[in-house]
Amino acid sequence: MIDDDSLRETPLRPETVAVHAGRADLAALGVHAAPIDLSSTNPLPDILHGGDSYESMANGGHPLPDGGNVYARLWNPTVARFEEALAELEHAESSVAFSSGMAAMTAAILSHTTAVGKHRIVAVRPLYGGTDHLLDSGLLGADTTFCAEDEVSAHLREDTGLVVVETPGNPTLDLVDIAAVVAQAGDVPVLVDNTFATPLLQNPLDLGAAMSLHSATKYIGGHGDVIAGVIACSEPTAQALRRVRAITGALLHPLGAYLLHRGLATLPVRMERQQRSAEHVAAWLAEHPAVAEVFYPGIGDDRGLVPRQMRGGGAMIAARLRDGYAAAEALTGSVRLFTHAVSLGGVDSLVQHPAALTHRPVAAEARPGADIVRLSIGLEDPEDLVRDLAQALARVAAVVR
Repeated sequence: MIDDDSLRETPLRPETVAVHAGRADLAALGVHAAPIDLSSTNPLPDILHGGDSYESMANGGHPLPDGGNVYARLWNPTVARFEEALAELEHAESSVAFSSGMAAMTAAILSHTTAVGKHRIVAVRPLYGGTDHLLDSGLLGADTTFCAEDEVSAHLREDTGLVVVETPGNPTLDLVDIAAVVAQAGDVPVLVDNTFATPLLQNPLDLGAAMSLHSATKYIGGHGDVIAGVIACSEPTAQALRRVRAITGALLHPLGAYLLHRGLATLPVRMERQQRSAEHVAAWLAEHPAVAEVFYPGIGDDRGLVPRQMRGGGAMIAARLRDGYAAAEALTGSVRLFTHAVSLGGVDSLVQHPAALTHRPVAAEARPGADIVRLSIGLEDPEDLVRDLAQALARVAAVVR
């Protein structure tokens, strides 16, 4: 990243890494902003060199130097810069970017199960609804056992290829002790969906996880204008993931990679502000008579996981409303600053009803309650957000009573 021995002596702080990572080659290129290489194909110096490079990348390796990029489905320098930057933030050897978070999850499942003769997955709920549905469907040829956090070891078998957890969990912000799950899993790789926490608040690989997955659509992009996924991991794991990406074509477009790389530079300041606002909104909701329960990391966390494995609670909140689905419907229809929409992690605040939308495909016994709404807190002034929720909840009271 920065080629200076004096700076290497003391590890750079995440805020500095976020600005500078993945940009080491820009000075030699004579540019200040990262360039966007939109080439779908690349000139080849000769047949043998091109063929050898193609074979390397098709099997998950890197391109050969001096004209070895060959084809954008296999490698793109703009995507590679973003991958390098994300890996540095996650304290990982490598990262691999995909066309969506679900494409990333699909590659992780395939590369660790059927591709290596393993056919079982152990997963801890709650999970993002798309992930839960994919695992439960068996679509990729692997069978999934869902269990509680402390039951992982009891469900491992010789053909278990992967353990999947998400913490904080979607949508109710459940926390999972990553180190404890890793200890239970033993030699079985653990994948942690780190989307809600981001690399700024949590680094699962430091706790023994094999993979840290992000729906980069969310906080990493941060502006609601790109869909992508990325997995931070060791280089051998990255090679397996890149092989799946090359075969399935789940590549990230270079323009998306550019937007994500640009988004990383402001991620620390966005997360700091959004988290501070979320703390304020969560505390206000907890005192409101229309709210039965607030879900936010640190509230009711008697295990101390927030200071132990996280550096803050993040910017997501879930709330259980006393008057059930009718209240949720009235609230989502009455907000003015919050946008009623799925997704999360952008600069503007969103609210949605998980049971009806993102978690609709989830099995009934694991689906969040109809009385729960999920809020993604943006960069607006928190007092303005509170006023919006106050007027919306007042309308709720008028509708349900």
